[in-house]
Amino acid sequence: MDRPDRAMVVTPHPDDAEIGCGGTIAGWIAQGTEVVYVLCTNGDKGTGDLDMTSTRLAEIREVEQAEAAADLRVKEVIYLRHPDGELEDEKEFRGEVVRAIRQHKPDVVLTPDPIRRGFYLHRDHRICGQVTIDATYPYARDHLHYPEHAQEGLETHKVADILLWGTEEPDTFIDITDTIERKISSLKKHVSQVSSDEGQDVGDFVKANGLRIGQRADMPYGEAFRRIQIRN
Repeated sequence: MDRPDRAMVVTPHPDDAEIGCGGTIAGWIAQGTEVVYVLCTNGDKGTGDLDMTSTRLAEIREVEQAEAAADLRVKEVIYLRHPDGELEDEKEFRGEVVRAIRQHKPDVVLTPDPIRRGFYLHRDHRICGQVTIDATYPYARDHLHYPEHAQEGLETHKVADILLWGTEEPDTFIDITDTIERKISSLKKHVSQVSSDEGQDVGDFVKANGLRIGQRADMPYGEAFRRIQIRN
């Protein structure tokens, strides 16, 4: 697909965006795309450290996400700060995503694929993906949804495409050979989540996954998505 002028990544937890589409984002930004993140949760449950508190972990992970986004040269991170594991498919959350879309007017929205059958998917990923799809179409498009946004000076917006990462049925492959090191660099900013303690460096994991995807599309390293085209 063609490089968009503006893209928005709606991601459930700190580090998910870098894992799911960090190489694609890095490549687009290098070519001039303006990218904004919407980070849905504060990631305050994701630890095995028995001495860690939710409050402290949320603070750590917000700093890590800011550093990762800066490494990729993302324009802005919008922090919704919902508690980890508590996303709900409800009006308030959907409205937050709609507001961000109407404010930043992306051509493409990237988010997790909410539908998987082959392996377990974190509940926040399922809800983030489905709410984002719904917020993109039809809610952000139609003025009678969230009419209070007009009072904030926000107009409706039509997104052209949704790209879903972590999908079992990819139909769109993006070559990240030139940006895989930037993907790894940004992911390593999430120090609380990535380590080599279990025997595999995160860079090795990213390259192995990128190689596996790339082999499906005749490219050295790739990222895979399911594309939903909303309009031509």
